[in-house]
Amino acid sequence: IGAGAMGVAAVWTLIMLAKPVIDGVKESLAALHTPDSEKGKHRMDIDMSIQSIAMVFSVTVVGLLGIFYAFVSPEGLPVSENLTFTFVGVGVAVLMGFFVAAACAYMAGLVGTSSSPISGIGILAIIVASLVMYALCSSFGIFSMPGGEKFATATAIFTTSIIMAIACISNDNMQDLKTGYLVGATPWRQQVALLLGCVVGALVIAPVLNLLYEAYGFPGALPRPDMDPSQALAAPQAALMTTIAQGIFSSTLAWDYIYIGLGLGVVLVVVDQLLKRNTRNLCLPPLAVGMGIYLPPSVQTPLVVGAVLGYFLRKHMKAKYGEEEAKAGFRRGTLFASGLIVGESIVGVVLAGVIVASVTNGGSEAPLAIVGKDFAGTAEYLGLAVFVLALLVFSKIVLGSKKA
Repeated sequence: IGAGAMGVAAVWTLIMLAKPVIDGVKESLAALHTPDSEKGKHRMDIDMSIQSIAMVFSVTVVGLLGIFYAFVSPEGLPVSENLTFTFVGVGVAVLMGFFVAAACAYMAGLVGTSSSPISGIGILAIIVASLVMYALCSSFGIFSMPGGEKFATATAIFTTSIIMAIACISNDNMQDLKTGYLVGATPWRQQVALLLGCVVGALVIAPVLNLLYEAYGFPGALPRPDMDPSQALAAPQAALMTTIAQGIFSSTLAWDYIYIGLGLGVVLVVVDQLLKRNTRNLCLPPLAVGMGIYLPPSVQTPLVVGAVLGYFLRKHMKAKYGEEEAKAGFRRGTLFASGLIVGESIVGVVLAGVIVASVTNGGSEAPLAIVGKDFAGTAEYLGLAVFVLALLVFSKIVLGSKKA
């Protein structure tokens, strides 16, 4: 149901962005015919040349073709079928990626990365990629081979991962370019730096993800048979995409629920538009509702607690100090929350390194444990106490003082 609702929301977002996307493409094409003297009027108007962009695009596509071929070739299919999967998969990723990048980048530039429809786009991407791969696999008789369904699922997810990478990178880059515009940066210098950032990120992210996999595992994919599945790192969006792909290839996807979600998505879009037109501050983002349906309670609970806490803190500050101090408190809270997220992520990676080093040398999977498994019940209450303490610290930082 959540997938259906998010699919409708993503399509609606793309429809709403159609005009600005088309205008952006027209401006880019017009820049090709603009004399250099016109382009060089001010350094803040100088982007990377179209020729440079075309070169980067060509290198990227060639790299994708090589990676995709390396991904499908171990299955032992004929070369012609491997090439077909490669060109079709990369073609789907590039075509969808073009529109996805435009939509995500536009939203990031307009209101920020938090409002970008990446989750909904991921749902659309996995459905499109799965249907395309289903047609290919059926025509080549892949499903009659041992492991054919797994191959089709993996290929669809691999295609979707390329589309998602395009969406995330465009999201992040446009946010950076918007910030650069606000502070007076030179666009082409930023763009070169962002390209270098993509290369460095690609070199860093894969080993870190592999480290996390070796230390904790993911739901349905544990590196060692004796690992506790309950301790695996949650990946609800990835799990949802896998479920959709497997459902399409095995013909077991509950389409009735998808249709319910589609209907719900239409209702949510209509209600959201009515609220925006007839009220000042009320809205009902369809993507947010769709995410709320499928994300597990363990992920949603902190969001709900934070929203309620933020509402009361802001109301208190507005009544006591005024609107400006309430905004300042909101900024302090955002910065503090961002620090908690980044700090937790860094500590998680460090702990993963310690665990993997211990396991590699024949040690325990819990090298830092100071209590046994029978302490689990007490740990739950201690964790709750720490969470409440964190809320109090958070509130104190947000409220601050008028002098501060």
